[in-house]
Amino acid sequence: MPEEKKTIKKPHSLILEDRKALTVTGVLDVGSFDEQVVVASTDHGDLVIRGSGLEISRLNVETGELVLSGEVVSVTYTESVSGKSGLFSKLFR
Repeated sequence: MPEEKKTIKKPHSLILEDRKALTVTGVLDVGSFDEQVVVASTDHGDLVIRGSGLEISRLNVETGELVLSGEVVSVTYTESVSGKSGLFSKLFR
């Protein structure tokens, strides 16, 4: 019989202070980032943070902690598509 893999989900939380500092726990990876958009993967889907002057102050994927500074305008969750990547999978979601 095939073994079932048990995945341990990391605790997930968001702390936004005065729209200038954001601390996120439960981060698995950061897919992309620039001064306007940061995309972080979590067990609850991809987390898209939009703003201006965004900087990653601290990232530790072992503990799952991400700390951002800058002007945070929005924080949005999107569904993550695990195991699927490429142009066609993005077109036919």
